[in-house]
Amino acid sequence: MSEETLLKQWEEQPMLKPRIDKVVVNLNVGKSGEPLEKASKVLKELTGQTPVKKKAKKTIRDFGVRQGEPISCVVTLRKQAAVDFLKKVLPVVENKISHSSFDRQGNFAFGIKEHIEIAGVKYDPDVGIFGMHVCVSMSRPGYRVKNRRKRKAQLGSRHVLTPEESVVFIKQTLGVEIV
Repeated sequence: MSEETLLKQWEEQPMLKPRIDKVVVNLNVGKSGEPLEKASKVLKELTGQTPVKKKAKKTIRDFGVRQGEPISCVVTLRKQAAVDFLKKVLPVVENKISHSSFDRQGNFAFGIKEHIEIAGVKYDPDVGIFGMHVCVSMSRPGYRVKNRRKRKAQLGSRHVLTPEESVVFIKQTLGVEIV
């Protein structure tokens, strides 16, 4: 479908218009202790939410990681906070996202090599520099039927979000160029 056709269809049928369900920001340090605390502090400053620490799933001796040891911190943003964070972070990647970053359900992800490239963040030698992964989950109104606890149901094939629709929505709302 062409971009104009999709925009017209979303106007006529608002339940088909995609939306940003959530944005998950993952900052992986690889070791616990002071570096993880610094990373947690950086993530809290960037997002305004308290990060959750995630533990290693298995022991990797070469990296000095033990199973159950906290090695990363994660924040999940929803609704307007997610959109605001994306508007702040997308200029770091020059408002360009690769087409291969989109999966079959229209979700996409990108990485940031240095958090100090984000506008308004200053370098602090005590904290250091961290990279992070930003994963964006897309959905449509009505997806709750698939995820709710009581009376789960399948979505119709015409209601499933496609990568092409997600690309058009991201271009329209965030002004991102797809490479």
